[in-house]
This record gives sequence, structure tokens and C-alpha cells, in this order.
Amino acid sequence: MTLETIYQHVIDGEAEEVESQVQKALQEGYSASDILNKALIAAMDEVGRLYEQGDFFVPEMLIAARAMQSGLHILKPYLVEGGVKAAGKIAIGTVKGDLHDIGKNLVAMMLEGAGFEVHDLGSDVDPQKFVQMAKEGAQVIGLSALLTTTMSNMAVTIQALQQAGLRDKVKVIIGGAPVTPEYAQKIGADGFAPDASTATRVVRELLS
Repeated sequence: MTLETIYQHVIDGEAEEVESQVQKALQEGYSASDILNKALIAAMDEVGRLYEQGDFFVPEMLIAARAMQSGLHILKPYLVEGGVKAAGKIAIGTVKGDLHDIGKNLVAMMLEGAGFEVHDLGSDVDPQKFVQMAKEGAQVIGLSALLTTTMSNMAVTIQALQQAGLRDKVKVIIGGAPVTPEYAQKIGADGFAPDASTATRVVRELLS
């Protein structure tokens, strides 16, 4: 029952309840990976589905993601101890010149909720920082832009990966209000996501 309770608390965005129930589940002998997969990740999958159906909106998704993170925070040491592997390593950031980060933060939370190891580089990120993350084993680079004037820095970042000889080792996904699938194709990105829920699905597809 405890896992179902955690699942529901995440969907309802109740962070304190998620924390106490995760502690309780650990005390009851549930494994950290079961709590992660059957409660936290399963709940965030459902949140994504509700969002895509139009039953949830960004605020609900954000509150649920925060609740999930409060549970994940408690589980992390146990997951590391148990050698639970992340679903993949992702570096995400808003491109150089762009200071917007709400959308990017939500994508990072949703990806973390899906079991990925997420390195959030923040906003106004220099292309070389993404290159460095690719050198350090990031399998996916997520680029966000909210301004038409900064979108071109997505192309600059992809070129920087090419020049560093890393382009074939990493998948690039882009998103943000002015970004379109056509633009993603034009600059040679591997994927495009209009929102955080889709981003999780696209990343899973790129890594499968």
C-alpha cells in the first residue's frame, strides 16, 4: 500500500507526505529501486500523461515534480549504495545569451523523475560547457531557448560539438517557445520537444 500512497502523493504534489511515506517505505523494507520505479517514476509518467491529455497544466506538473524530487532526495544515497544505474546521463541548459530557465527547470525535474542523471548547467550557458559535459560522458545534451535572438546559439553549440569530434557520441534535443521541429531539423538536432512531458519521452526514444 505504501508505494501506491507515495504514487498518489506525487500526483497530488504533496511534498511533505512524499518524504514521510518514502521514509516509511524504506523502514518497511521496500528497496530503493522499487520505490523509485514503482512509485516516483510511475507517478511522473502518469503526470506526463495527464498533461498531454490536457487534464494537468504546467503548475500542476511543476508541483508534482517538486514532490517527486523531495522523495528522490531521500532515496539518492540508497540508490547509490545499491548500485542502481541511472537511465542515462543528461546535460541540460539554456543557451548562451538567454536567461530564461523555468521551462528548462521543469524539463530537468521531469527527466530526473524518469530516472535520468541530470546535470543542470543553468542559463546563459557557453557552448564549450556543453562540449565539456559530452567529454565527461553525457549521452544527451538538452538545449533550451526562449528568445528568437538566442536560438542561433543552439546551432553554434551543435557546431562546437562537431568541431570537438563529439557529435556522433551524443544526442542533442532542443526546445523552448520559439523552437520548431523544422528548426531542429535545419540545425541537425536529434530531437525536439515542445514541453517537459514530451522531452522525457523523446530522450527515452533517443537512448533506446
